[in-house]
Amino acid sequence: MPKLIFDIETVGVELESLDEKSKEYVMRFTQSPAEEEEAKERLSFSPLTGQIIAIGILNPDTNKGAVYFQSPEGNLEKSGDDNAQYVPLSSEKELLKNFWDIALHYDQFVTFNGRGFDCPYLLVRSAILKLKPTANLMPNRYYDQHIDLLDRLTFFGAVRQKMNLHMWCRAFGITSPKAQGITGDDVARLFKEKRHLEIAKYCFGDLRATKELFEYWDKYINIK
Repeated sequence: MPKLIFDIETVGVELESLDEKSKEYVMRFTQSPAEEEEAKERLSFSPLTGQIIAIGILNPDTNKGAVYFQSPEGNLEKSGDDNAQYVPLSSEKELLKNFWDIALHYDQFVTFNGRGFDCPYLLVRSAILKLKPTANLMPNRYYDQHIDLLDRLTFFGAVRQKMNLHMWCRAFGITSPKAQGITGDDVARLFKEKRHLEIAKYCFGDLRATKELFEYWDKYINIK
């Protein structure tokens, strides 16, 4: 069964670009400047107030993959190595088109927290941009069509403390992409600074870690 690991990176819109009712909704519970900044940062968490700036894919059987990433300033030169290709594109819609074209050829998907974040984000952003999905990323959570490792490692929510990818990697001796000094909190800043390739490489680091985590789960935890 051909498998595809995927991961996305997102950024939020500028608060000033929202209409007054939307601004009021976003800021409704803030009571200090610090809380206002936190609310602005959370705009990237919703497909209604954010956009996808990178989509990474990795075939765990061949260990080859790619990251499609936004480079809106027009620097569209590809780069990469034997395992990873970094493909700059001019818009979010092009990223999504490439992803759905590739997803069509896979039967099983592997993510970390994909059901809670990546998949709904991909589906809603595609709908907003009038793109039709080519694969069902949100089947019954107990089927193997989509293996969300956060689901599997916490036994479908039985474990109260779910932890993030970095903590699971640390526990199992897997090199975390966060160990390189970049985290998801840095992505918006890097995008503003036009450091698009750095975002793409960080995204591919997440894919590598997810692949190793999948292999660890499959070998030591998964009961077949």
